[in-house]
Amino acid sequence: MGTRTFFLFLATSILLSCKGQRVGGNFENSEFTFNGITKAISAVDTSSGWTQNGQKILLTGIAYHQDGITPAPNVLIYYYQTNIEGRYVHKPMEKRSMPPNEKGQTHGYIRGWVKTDSSGRYFIYTVRPGKYPTRDFPAHIHMTIKEPNEINEYYIDDVVFDDDKLLTTAYRKKMENRTGSGVVTMVKQKDSLLVGERNIILGLNIPNYPIKNTIGINSGKNIGEDVFSFTPFHAWGPDKGSKACPICKYGWYHGILYFVGNNPNWKDIKEWLTFLESESKKREKYLKVYFVYGNESNYSKVNREKELENLGIELKLEKTALTFVPSFSDTDSDIRDSKINQQVDNTIILFKRSKIIGKFVNLKPTQDNFKLLSNRLDETINEYFYLH
Repeated sequence: MGTRTFFLFLATSILLSCKGQRVGGNFENSEFTFNGITKAISAVDTSSGWTQNGQKILLTGIAYHQDGITPAPNVLIYYYQTNIEGRYVHKPMEKRSMPPNEKGQTHGYIRGWVKTDSSGRYFIYTVRPGKYPTRDFPAHIHMTIKEPNEINEYYIDDVVFDDDKLLTTAYRKKMENRTGSGVVTMVKQKDSLLVGERNIILGLNIPNYPIKNTIGINSGKNIGEDVFSFTPFHAWGPDKGSKACPICKYGWYHGILYFVGNNPNWKDIKEWLTFLESESKKREKYLKVYFVYGNESNYSKVNREKELENLGIELKLEKTALTFVPSFSDTDSDIRDSKINQQVDNTIILFKRSKIIGKFVNLKPTQDNFKLLSNRLDETINEYFYLH
């Protein structure tokens, strides 16, 4: 498809969407997005809540196109939140404050806009919001996206905080992951400022989105979504003999999950493990690697454990964990939540702070692909990566 043909197709898709169902589905008070919008909008904003006597935070991230890799510039992001008491308060003296409408609805005064820069990045300096007085919902920051095209504005998953006690497992599993996970893990930058990263994958899990991401055979959750915890049996590696959860124990920096199901190619597996072992040694504590074997054919725990133990001995693995589950639909280990395709040759998931930053299906162990993975890890190391 030529360039002109592609953009004609894209424009037609958007036009058809605009004439049909609303992108993003029903969106009550969507017009509030533009209420009092300022003329000059940059990639950096400081909210009116910054002066409150609460925890100062920097909310930042990168907006990506649907591949989860290509940055998306000039994306408008509207945000609003409660004050530290958990209330949306109208303050007439604040320029951005939104007066209540005839129904008494308002987004309060802690609200604003940013527009992603040429690298897709944005920065919001604000105060950590309080929980609603009813304390039946995690503290959160609302966000709405308006892309630089004819697609209408749509809301995305709220920003919520990983350390919030109201952010339960049940709540996490009900999240829609609109443009990816809204869960942020806070790290301390300097003084008392905490930083949380919320990346945005345009169109991901957005109903009626007109631009479809053609990814072919699918396996695993999407780039931008959380990696859920699971408990494989460790046949080889630092946690040998246990069912340690890779995400729970080592999810802070980078991680690689290398899944193989019913179609193992042991030559390829050995080549991948040799590369991943060297990469883990090179990056030391900043990368943890797990081989997760889920072949359901003729499964025997005793035999599978011995098989992987022999593999670890043969390859002289020191850093890489060799683990297994009965199958990728297993519920006891919770691996089913990872949505791994049992029939593909392999699924390789890269994650950072427990969020997926790269996904590859049926990837062959070639030098080009080794470089592909290594480069993706390098690309996602930023000024906040080494903070804790």
